[in-house]
Amino acid sequence: MDSNQNKPLVIAGPCSAETRTQVLNIAQSLQDIPEVQVFRAGIWKPRTRPGGFEGAGEEGLSWLQEVKQTTRLQVATEVATPQHVAMAVAYDIDVLWIGARTTVNPFLMDALAEALHGTEKMIYIKNPVNPDLALWIGGVERFMNQNICNLGVIHRGFSTYDKTQFRNQPEWQIAIDFRNQFPLLPMIADPSHIAGNRIGLQGIAQKAMHLGYSGLMIETHDRPDEAWSDAQQQITPQTLKLLLDSLEYRFPEVLLPNFQSQLANFRSQIDELDLKIVDLLGKRMAIATEIGGIKKANQVTILQNKRWVQLLQTMTEQGRNKGLSEHFMLNLFKAIHQESISHQENV
Repeated sequence: MDSNQNKPLVIAGPCSAETRTQVLNIAQSLQDIPEVQVFRAGIWKPRTRPGGFEGAGEEGLSWLQEVKQTTRLQVATEVATPQHVAMAVAYDIDVLWIGARTTVNPFLMDALAEALHGTEKMIYIKNPVNPDLALWIGGVERFMNQNICNLGVIHRGFSTYDKTQFRNQPEWQIAIDFRNQFPLLPMIADPSHIAGNRIGLQGIAQKAMHLGYSGLMIETHDRPDEAWSDAQQQITPQTLKLLLDSLEYRFPEVLLPNFQSQLANFRSQIDELDLKIVDLLGKRMAIATEIGGIKKANQVTILQNKRWVQLLQTMTEQGRNKGLSEHFMLNLFKAIHQESISHQENV
């Protein structure tokens, strides 16, 4: 088996198109990396607060056009209004993507879908900033309803108020749930926006490849520390080449008899264990219901916080001893605890 046949689409380029020289220099470096097929650069930049660099505007589109004419690369940019769409189409931009802040707005998504009605250009829709699967699905459906066939999605993570190692929480399960709804749509990962830094890029990119994503979008700059936007998450073309070379690429399915036999055996074991887990959870909730009855009879509050904190500490420690992450154990027992409360409330 040739793993080269299973390598992903790679979209790379700076967060923002800053100057003509910057754009052309980066593009020239990226065309020397065989895996890179599309050059990306933000032309209109949505900023959280006013006063920052908001993009080069229409002039930047002419720079992308020049990249397309002087290199082997296709070009891509983000559009957020029908006016952006009209200008990008006029400059023959190959790939357009809808940003996370736009995806959350059904009115804007309707307007963009109408502006792109029947287009043959490749359109990618990023996940919404907040972890709302229905919004993401709704955005895709709006574009499908406008007879837009070349559709894909970009998983760039979800905003959170909590301090974590990520700029945007990956919430891999939401992306998996989306793929279950639209198994034929290509999904690419955006490690730059998930990590928000250079250190975490490789790990996120590798996980995306292990999960069978179709490609990667990675922000790349010739002088990352001097970038006019998102400097901390951009890497040089040379670093991008090293990152791509370090990735392990796998096949979505292999039809070798020995592999299929081994897989079926292990899946059978997992199925049996999963049934036991469900049975144990049912028994646990039956006991929780009995506890609810005792609390109700004695007019005691359902939530016993001291007991809950002790349970979390004990279970995370037990999980750690079994090689289970604290994040997983916390999420698991929070879900179990919430279900237990619901059973006690219904007594």
